[in-house]
Amino acid sequence: MQGENFTAAHAGPWNEMMEYVFSPLPQFKFPGKVFLNEALGLNGMEVSLGVMKPGTQVPYAHAHKENEELYLFVKGQGQFYVDGQVLDVREGSAVRVAPAGVRCWRNNSTEDLHYIVIQAKAGSLSQYTLTDGIMAVPQFHWPEEK
Repeated sequence: MQGENFTAAHAGPWNEMMEYVFSPLPQFKFPGKVFLNEALGLNGMEVSLGVMKPGTQVPYAHAHKENEELYLFVKGQGQFYVDGQVLDVREGSAVRVAPAGVRCWRNNSTEDLHYIVIQAKAGSLSQYTLTDGIMAVPQFHWPEEK
């Protein structure tokens, strides 16, 4: 669905996320990861949703040339490796990694690990909510529920 100033997509329920497979190179298959860029027409950030099964890990450590990443863990628990340090992550954990940071993560638990990754060019945010937001006039009012 889209309008003049929005696009919306539905990737499906988290428990069906394993149907998606990300394969950056033929030798690497990463089930449970879907990128939303094409579906939403994103042009200032990259967003992906992921589910990692128990006992699995990202098959490679990596860094980036220009983009920082924000990892938001929304369910489950696991471990996140960055620059020689191992961090325990769980529902509610957030990890920001600068472009040069070497990162990898794994699910060392007995339940699925659900996460969201947001990626944007480092240093590109010139304003944030309080300096960029503009109050809409007139204000929107929810229709009465029946």
